[in-house]
Amino acid sequence: MHSEKAQGIIPQRILVIRLGALGDFVQSFGPFQAIRQAFPAAHITLLTTAPFVELAKLSPWFDEVLTDTRPRWTDVPQILALRKMLRGYDRVYDLQTSARTARYFVLAGRPVSWCGHVGEGHLAHLNPWRDEMHTRARQRDQLSMAGIKDVPLPDISWLRDKGPKLDEPYVLIVPGAAVHRPAKRWPARRYGELAAEIFRRGLQPVLVGHETEQPLAQDILKYCPEALNLMGKTTLPELAGLAARAQCAVGNDTGPMHLAAVMGCRCVVLFSADSNPALTAPLGWQAGQVRVLRVRDLALLCVQRVAAALWWRH
Repeated sequence: MHSEKAQGIIPQRILVIRLGALGDFVQSFGPFQAIRQAFPAAHITLLTTAPFVELAKLSPWFDEVLTDTRPRWTDVPQILALRKMLRGYDRVYDLQTSARTARYFVLAGRPVSWCGHVGEGHLAHLNPWRDEMHTRARQRDQLSMAGIKDVPLPDISWLRDKGPKLDEPYVLIVPGAAVHRPAKRWPARRYGELAAEIFRRGLQPVLVGHETEQPLAQDILKYCPEALNLMGKTTLPELAGLAARAQCAVGNDTGPMHLAAVMGCRCVVLFSADSNPALTAPLGWQAGQVRVLRVRDLALLCVQRVAAALWWRH
C-alpha cells in the first residue's frame, strides 16, 4: 500500500511540472501514469509549455493543463501570475528538476509538499547520484523515494490511432535535432542515401520533423525523390500514431525518436560524442527494440553501417 494512504494522508490537489523538451516529456509518460494511479481521485494539474499542451490534454492522466510561458524573471506581472499558478496544491511533483524549477519552488513558498531536487522535506529527491542516472531511472527513483513504488510502462493506446494511415509499409526518418547542437545531426546527404536504400528494399521512406527542418527534407529528396515528405505536417499525437504503425524509425538523438520508441516502434538512434546514450537514449518496451549507434563524429558514420543496423532483424 502507498505509505501516505496507510497514514490517511491523501493529496486531493496535485500539480505536476514537466516543461520539455519533447524527449524528456515523453520519458515522463510512465511517471504521469504512476501519479494518476497512486491518486485516482485527486484533481491533477500539469504545468507544461505550449508545444505539449495538446498531447497532455489528450492523455488520460490530467484533469487540467496549464501553460507555462517561461516569463523572464524581470517580468514582474508574469512572475506574479506564475506564482499564483504554483500555489494552492497539496502536492507538487517537479519532474523537470532544473535550475528554473528550483526557482519555482521558491515562488511556490518552499512547500514541504514539493517532490523534486530542492528543499529539505520528506519528498525531496536527495540521491547524490541523481545526475548520473538515465532520465527514466532518475524519475522512478524520485517517485519511489516519495512513496510511489510502481512506475509502469505507460498505456499509450490513446495515441495509436492518431495520424495518417499509409497504404504501404514505411520507415520513419528523423533527420533533425536541436539547431544549437549541430554535432547531434547525421548529414542530410547520408539520410538521402539511406532513404534511397530503404526505397530499393521495398519500403516507403517517410520524412518527419519540425517545419523549420524543411531544408533537411529538400536535401534528402535530392537523393531519394520517392520519399514522402511529412516534415511539419503532423502534430505530436499524429506523429505518435504514425510511429506506432511504422516498420521502424531511424534518426538522431532527438525528441521524435523518443516518441517512436514509447510507441513500440523499432528504432535505430544515432549518437555523437555530443550526448551520452547512457543518460538520454530512447528506451522501448523490450530488449532489442531500440538500437544505438554511437560514433565520436557523425560525419564519419557510413550509410552501410546504419543500413545494417536498420535491417538487423530482417
